[in-house]
Amino acid sequence: LVERRARGEPIAYLTGSREFYGRDFAVSPAVLIPRPETELLVDLGKAAVAGLAAPRILDLGTGSGCVAVTLALEVPGAAVVAVDVSPAALDVARANAQRLGAAVDFAHSDWFAVLAGERFDLIVANPPYVADGDPHLGAGDLRFEPPGALACGADGLAAIRRILAQAPAHLASAGALYFEHGYDQGEA
Repeated sequence: LVERRARGEPIAYLTGSREFYGRDFAVSPAVLIPRPETELLVDLGKAAVAGLAAPRILDLGTGSGCVAVTLALEVPGAAVVAVDVSPAALDVARANAQRLGAAVDFAHSDWFAVLAGERFDLIVANPPYVADGDPHLGAGDLRFEPPGALACGADGLAAIRRILAQAPAHLASAGALYFEHGYDQGEA
């Protein structure tokens, strides 16, 4: 473990877990390591569905499942669906949901591909938003995380554009869409 850490491997991958929203989530190199700033996505999502008796929630690109599982546990009566294009990530997410006692339906999907005709009160996503070739991808913890979960397109906005184009067909009336993006991408 010391040798792996000396090579820069993230502690979360060495221990196999990372805290998120006060809960311990299993992680592996198949998923991004949950980060504290992503907890804001949960806070915004909870506020968006506050007062709804049985909100339908979709987590796109669920990875470890930290957002989907947390919303399932924090929003009573919620029906949560989580999708990811990576079967290995879905395995991690399913295990986290089972271990933490969260009712989440998981599906292997490229964004909305398997969700034809389904609508949600809340859609959340932490998509890849780093530009291909960004020098940060070769530094620190990012060197060890799944590249497809980090980078997407010349400006990093390719996945976000796809989500934005397809989300209206899947949002319920007065539904909300929240997604994480880079610090310098707000205007775009």
